[in-house]
Amino acid sequence: MDLGLTHVALAVAELDRSIEFYATFGEFRVVHRRERHAGQGVAWISDGTRPFVIVLLEGREHSGTLSGWAHLGIGVASRDEVDRRLGAAAAAGHAVVGPFDSPPPVGYWGMIADPDGHNLEIAWGQEVGLTVAEAYGGAEAYGGAEPETPAEP
Repeated sequence: MDLGLTHVALAVAELDRSIEFYATFGEFRVVHRRERHAGQGVAWISDGTRPFVIVLLEGREHSGTLSGWAHLGIGVASRDEVDRRLGAAAAAGHAVVGPFDSPPPVGYWGMIADPDGHNLEIAWGQEVGLTVAEAYGGAEAYGGAEPETPAEP
């Protein structure tokens, strides 16, 4: 049984269109799919790097999108890869913001809007693992320890 954060669910209008978007720009693949569950299509997609999935729920009421600063974020291997994916998304007609070069731990990043208006951040140089490990007292402690409270400035 998995513990901790396992998934985030997004309402989408067309399941296949969303699967194609996340495969193209996020390198996600379908790990589970039901064509009709409670009258709706459902797909779990993963990049295979950790036990975490994005659950795409077709035809669900759109009560909101990950727009503005709300987003999903993925890390890529280089600045050039950020640029390549942002360029490919713009060429395919998706709204793109960036790239931006931000100080640590943020790195070099940009956003792509998916077909339903959810934002996908593409980033290089984000120090998420290091930042979390440091908050938990180092890499050895990460995975079960309580995070340390940062000292007051």
